[in-house]
Amino acid sequence: MTTRHLVDPELLPMLDMFPAFQIASETLPAVRAGVDQMSKAAPIPDAPVDVAERRIAGSEGAPDIRLLIYTPRGAASRRAGFLHIHGGGYVMGTPEMSDARNRLLVADIGCVIVSVDYRLSPETPHPGPVEDCYAALKWLHANAASLDVDPARIAVGGESAGGGLAAALALLARDRGEVPVAFQLLIYPMLDDRTVAADPHPYTGEYVWTPAANLFGWAALLGHEPGIDGVSPYAAAARADSLAGLPPAYISVGALDLFLDENLDYARRLARDGVPVEMHVYPGAFHGFDMMAGAGVSRAFGRDYREALRRALA
Repeated sequence: MTTRHLVDPELLPMLDMFPAFQIASETLPAVRAGVDQMSKAAPIPDAPVDVAERRIAGSEGAPDIRLLIYTPRGAASRRAGFLHIHGGGYVMGTPEMSDARNRLLVADIGCVIVSVDYRLSPETPHPGPVEDCYAALKWLHANAASLDVDPARIAVGGESAGGGLAAALALLARDRGEVPVAFQLLIYPMLDDRTVAADPHPYTGEYVWTPAANLFGWAALLGHEPGIDGVSPYAAAARADSLAGLPPAYISVGALDLFLDENLDYARRLARDGVPVEMHVYPGAFHGFDMMAGAGVSRAFGRDYREALRRALA
């Protein structure tokens, strides 16, 4: 069954530019190289933002972690902080792939963004990636004063696998009790390894990020086949027994995205556990649709998450 007739007409050109990922162990180096090349070729927006690269210590026994730090120009004040985690199915990507979005977000909201270059799988399976993100969160909180960041207004968030890591990071921060998190911004997050084994949704996952790609990404992160018992909630946030006590959340996803059901279910569980949650579903939209920035649905998507983050960190 094809879902092309359900795709927003303004998004159709993207399907020819970005076919479904044919991703496997043999093709992963080429896919990574292609993603990195796209990131380097993307235009840099003219925004009043300074960008610095820094390396910080990782968790015990782990290598140093590279960060990109985005700071708005102008008079310093106690700004909000946002730990950003890039997407890429847990197996590819760098902070540079979100460079334009982060520059524009900093210029619009006036927050400080720290984007973390966590280690990728399968070379580094769980818990390496989430521990890298946790080390970056601790560093951001500990260095809030020098960054002119209010330590009480630090959010975490990301796209796809980055959204999944952000959700897992919120759980880890809640359970360790060392660093307060004010908000979680989950953009079509990759939350549940069981999606690949569940009863498939007939109208999701045809484009960009497919069930086959999802199976590969989860197996790479977990180091074993997904869907079995005993998977840590710090790897797959949907596995958590309770979501009570988590920071308020914003979740957005396209109606044709493979992650639709798991995102809806996570929002429902957050609400039932007393966590404020805002959920958006965009009709006619597949995974990563917002790369077609000029489409009306993409503009609405961007406006909605920016305003949610602005309100949360005000």
